[in-house]
Amino acid sequence: MSDFQDFLTRRCAHVALGEFKPGKFEEARSLYEEATSTYADGFEGAYLLREPGTDQGISIILWDSVEQMDANQHTDTHDAILRKMAPLFSQQPETRYYEVVCHIEPGQTPNPMPPVMALH
Repeated sequence: MSDFQDFLTRRCAHVALGEFKPGKFEEARSLYEEATSTYADGFEGAYLLREPGTDQGISIILWDSVEQMDANQHTDTHDAILRKMAPLFSQQPETRYYEVVCHIEPGQTPNPMPPVMALH
């Protein structure tokens, strides 16, 4: 199996780093929750992190595969929610996609997956 095909069958993470306009984080959080509630097949969970005392945050959304991520993140409903969220950012967020190479549950011995490729 090629590295790219192998990547397509592995869990992936959509990661966004951004900063909201002053006082807009809570409104953005509400829209984030609304957007993630539209996800279905392949959605493994989401985290919205906030740097204390700031309007800076990190979003981490976990997926079973790239195909499922693309299918869920490109719907009319999802796009409409993102259009509502866009003016809340102080600047365009930085987004990246990562391959999940290790997942450890509490009390579990780490079992890392072999590396396949670097994502940019």
